[in-house]
Amino acid sequence: MMVSPTELLALSADFALLSLLSLGGVNAILADSHRLLVAQRGWLTDTEFAQAVALGQAAPGPNVMVVGVLGWMAAGPWGLFACLGGILLPSTWVVWRFSRWAEAHPGHAGLRAFQEGCGPLVMGLTLSGAWVLIQPYAEAGGVAWGLVGLIAVGSARKRWPPLIWLTLGATAGVLGWV
Repeated sequence: MMVSPTELLALSADFALLSLLSLGGVNAILADSHRLLVAQRGWLTDTEFAQAVALGQAAPGPNVMVVGVLGWMAAGPWGLFACLGGILLPSTWVVWRFSRWAEAHPGHAGLRAFQEGCGPLVMGLTLSGAWVLIQPYAEAGGVAWGLVGLIAVGSARKRWPPLIWLTLGATAGVLGWV
């Protein structure tokens, strides 16, 4: 897909705004990333979006790689640079400035309120991203949903490496259960 420099700049600006919401990491902005790349621009399908997220999560390194994979799949190498630049630069600057302020004011009431308020915000944003990711598979059979439930509960209760859960899902797929 050929994307103009103007469109890439707009995409970078959109991801710059999203970077300020990514308090819980990239998973917190998946729903809005989907809105930008699938619903608004139509550069990716639901399935391509889910595949890009899966690839970015499976790759070694930080979760921000998901944004790079989304950008690459949507608009090639320039899309990768636009998305990663947009997501990294503003949030990096804000975190740097905020951490300097927090070190200088460790007992400030506003700092404590911010820390306590981040939990519910991050949970809500992360759950909205999960909801977007399961939509392409909404008509999956009972075995598939059972596997999703097993992995969700197991991940919450066990400290197993993600590779174990990935292997479990892949095995179910190879055996034709899902």
